[in-house]
Amino acid sequence: MIVALEDAKYKINGMRESVEELGHALGIEKLEGKVAELEEKTLAPDFWGDQANSGKILQELKQIKGKLDSYNALVAELEDTYTLAEMAIEENDESVVDEILESVKHIEAEEERQRIEILLSGEYDANNAIVSFHPGAGGTEAQDWAQMLYRMITRWGERHGFNVKLLDWLDGEEAGLKSATVMIEGTNAYGYLKCENGVHRLVRVSPFDSSGRRHTSFASIEVIPEFVDDGTVEIRDEDIEVTAHRSSGAGGQHVNKTDSAIRIVHIPTGIVVGCQTERSQLQNKETAMSMLRSKLIEIKQRENLEKIEDIKGNKTNIEWGSQIRSYVFMPYTLVKDNRTGYEDGDISAVMDGDLDGFINAYLKMNVQDK
Repeated sequence: MIVALEDAKYKINGMRESVEELGHALGIEKLEGKVAELEEKTLAPDFWGDQANSGKILQELKQIKGKLDSYNALVAELEDTYTLAEMAIEENDESVVDEILESVKHIEAEEERQRIEILLSGEYDANNAIVSFHPGAGGTEAQDWAQMLYRMITRWGERHGFNVKLLDWLDGEEAGLKSATVMIEGTNAYGYLKCENGVHRLVRVSPFDSSGRRHTSFASIEVIPEFVDDGTVEIRDEDIEVTAHRSSGAGGQHVNKTDSAIRIVHIPTGIVVGCQTERSQLQNKETAMSMLRSKLIEIKQRENLEKIEDIKGNKTNIEWGSQIRSYVFMPYTLVKDNRTGYEDGDISAVMDGDLDGFINAYLKMNVQDK
């Protein structure tokens, strides 16, 4: 056991340089200066006069402080663990071995997480994510697969401390879902989840096939950042079709079972958005309009268009050949990402939201490609 403590102490000592390098990469001194600058702005007499600007400043301040707190906590844990290991060796105390080894694992994981966060440098990576799920052709089998993906993404969000808010849900015919949309709220939600955007392929023995045959199903996940309404996007009343309907589905007590749910069709592009989880029809419409605005802005910027009116209603087919990732339940178990080559044989863990390996591989690949 003392040998294990010596090894742990040696390992922690070696990690000091790596953590120090992480601090340089994060630009800790610059971040501390930025915090002082932003806090100075909050003291201005007219700070609260401009709600939009004050909101942006407070959000940025929160994000930077979060980075500083995480890094300082990592440094403190490293030094505390090193000190504990030294004391345990001197006193021949084996009772803290497990605690020290667990701390070493946590320090390694936290350093990796903060290094990955540095890769989130996209303009909208820090934004909330609007995530929508759509089954491909195949009826109940594809609709069930879409619901499995819905659970996978929401479990990932919950495991990482994000606020997961159901916005819209349309039940499948026998099982699963026809469509669903959630908001994943929290710093870097979009930056992490953007790699899930695309078609996902499932191979399994279908529970809906009495003959026990193997089926291949497809469903898509659409991930866009939530944009703050800055007044630059105008959606004309004549370009949208608004309908009210009764809420239904997986919202449980959070879904108001009245005709307050709203569905909006953007006629020029064919984009459809909906919201059913707010308390009133007006609130649902406001949320749905915000989703529509975010979709239009995202498409406009992705396709480098000059104006919203240039957007055409083209959609990628949810079918073979377009998938970004394959999930095989039978005859073996494997999840493989077609873009990065990253794979994981623990399919149960992946479906329960363990997506970090796939996300990290994608972020690293994008940095190498730049």
